Amino acid sequence: MTTNNGYRRVMITGMGALTPIGNTVEEFWRNALAGKSGIDHTTLIPKDVLQKYPSRITGEVRGFNAEDYMERREARRMARFGQFAVATAKMAIADAELDLDNEDRERVGVVLGNGIGALQDVEEAVRDIDRKGGMRIDPLFLPKMLANMAAAQVAIQFGAKGYLNTHITACAASTQAMGEAIELIRTGKQDVVLTGGTEAAISETGVAGFCVLRALSTRNDEPQRASRPFDSQRDGFIASEGAAIFVLESEDHARARGARVMAEMAGHAASADAYHIVAPCADGEGAARTMRWALADAGISTDEVDYINAHGTSTPLNDSSETAAIKAVFGESAYQVPVSSTKSMVGHALGASGAIESIACVKAIETGMLPPTINYENPDPECDLDYVPNEARRADPRVILKNSFGFGGQNACLVFKTIEA
Repeated sequence: MTTNNGYRRVMITGMGALTPIGNTVEEFWRNALAGKSGIDHTTLIPKDVLQKYPSRITGEVRGFNAEDYMERREARRMARFGQFAVATAKMAIADAELDLDNEDRERVGVVLGNGIGALQDVEEAVRDIDRKGGMRIDPLFLPKMLANMAAAQVAIQFGAKGYLNTHITACAASTQAMGEAIELIRTGKQDVVLTGGTEAAISETGVAGFCVLRALSTRNDEPQRASRPFDSQRDGFIASEGAAIFVLESEDHARARGARVMAEMAGHAASADAYHIVAPCADGEGAARTMRWALADAGISTDEVDYINAHGTSTPLNDSSETAAIKAVFGESAYQVPVSSTKSMVGHALGASGAIESIACVKAIETGMLPPTINYENPDPECDLDYVPNEARRADPRVILKNSFGFGGQNACLVFKTIEA
């Protein structure tokens, strides 16, 4: 079937997730509704190294064993962010009950997003060069750390021979990747696309870089309370890691094989602030423009939006500018639309954040529950919308808007809706 504009409709039929609050979609969602924080003291960086920096807390994927999802030999050929991608793709394919042996593999694509890639492997290579010389680094260093290798490994491991791409657009990466996946299916170039994002950049280099920008929270003594989007006491984001991958299919393809359809990906958009390398426009002009474009792409009016899953980073600038952008788009009705930030629980997984938060959007549609913004304790006059504070809320969201904004003024938005909406 097609939409009114002649495009094929795009359906979500499978999902997989690795997050700081759960290593499956169901565990993630259960803990999100419970308002559980996955932020804790960092273990991926040695303590003596961490003591040099003012921020020492992160959101880590704990208990992950790559060999639960792939052969040891294959796992050793991948950086952590690549392992995450392959693991979540395997989950998503199983969730969709998609038998790739029955598919024309040239009609199966892969489009992922990640912001950084394998910083840990870069650090290790530099140390090896310093200690042992350049000819003693890991022979697979380059193919492990290249930012496109997560998507490449997914294509290799699952035999997806169609379109292959990686979006490296900072914190908007996976959201923008999912938007491109929509277009591939809409226009008939692919029948199935594995899409989403992955990030595993918790390292000294990453912490140092964000610390010198004064972007990270320094609430080290109470890590579970450190990520507090829209709260007046917010003092920075919490770096985290994780991955989420979706199986997207054309409606006709999904129906023909009897797939369970979870939700429709109805619209998307991307734009540039053209303003600053790390700061958003104070009035949220670029973000507002992207929201308007995404809704127009979906053929959705503002009064049809039931919930906004915010970028909501817990930084002073982002949260106030995003609030301003929502008001610019929705006007007075902005006060009636629930808005929440999943980052309050999982931290900021950079390029993977939009995909992880999209899991929450689909589960909200499936379960009729909105995830909370935890740690919302002190109202900010500049952030005065309904942020679903501290407790999940029963609702009936039929149309959901998802925001992602990144360094460089990179903006991306998605629109999800129920099949009947």
